[in-house]
Amino acid sequence: MSKVFMPAQPDELWGILDENPEAVVYAGGTDLLVRLRSRFTKPDCLVCLERLDDLKGVKADDDDIFIGALTTHREMLNDPIIQKDLHILTHALKQLGSPPIRNMGTLGGNIVTASPAGDTLAPLYILNAQLEIGSRNSTRRAPIESFILGPGKVDLAHGEILSRVVVRKVPKFEVHHYEKVGKRNALACSVVSMATLMNVSSNNLISNIRLAWGSVGPTVLRFGDIEHFLVGKPLTVEGLSEAINMIQELVKPIDDIRATACYRREVAGRLLLRLLKYSV
Repeated sequence: MSKVFMPAQPDELWGILDENPEAVVYAGGTDLLVRLRSRFTKPDCLVCLERLDDLKGVKADDDDIFIGALTTHREMLNDPIIQKDLHILTHALKQLGSPPIRNMGTLGGNIVTASPAGDTLAPLYILNAQLEIGSRNSTRRAPIESFILGPGKVDLAHGEILSRVVVRKVPKFEVHHYEKVGKRNALACSVVSMATLMNVSSNNLISNIRLAWGSVGPTVLRFGDIEHFLVGKPLTVEGLSEAINMIQELVKPIDDIRATACYRREVAGRLLLRLLKYSV
């Protein structure tokens, strides 16, 4: 039986981590509890963060939006700041798991789990999210793309926790699109996902675009060359066709129980065609 600690203050947390260097830290536990039940992991010590109220909630100033790492997916969906400024994130959250999972799971947990299929990750990549990592004596910031190192691997040292996510208020994007393809219509882990922020001019040319793909590489993938290539192209099948081929050459999917690499590569490119519904 693992020891379980539930610190209510940061000083209490740091003391527990100092005394238990092998402790596993969690919040909602929606991923960890499955692993415990399946006996994939058997930690001697668990530290639950759910009583640390300073790591919860959404705030904003003139430039940035701050999301506490312990904010649940449901709380984000209901938050007026997220609803107003981060539509791309709300689109992804609506497709994440089930109501019980959204009620328990946290943004920080989805990030630190570092699954390439994590629904919040592709939106956070195109939002250029910065992560605040706290320890007893210091706080540092890291862009999400350098924090996530690979499946289940993050740049988090012993004695550090992810404390909050910082998103700069983005320029006005007319299109906030998130889509994932899974083996069923609901409660599905994505086979491929794509997040898009885009503006389209009155003559149907792409004037600005950000793109990210999940589940087609060890981390979420962005391709700046493709984004630059698409600017000025018409939002038509012909205008997107070359970019589709480029994407299919650049992604790095694998075969697993959910899909083949070949299928993922094909879908990753063709998801661009979903953007045609935003033609003007």
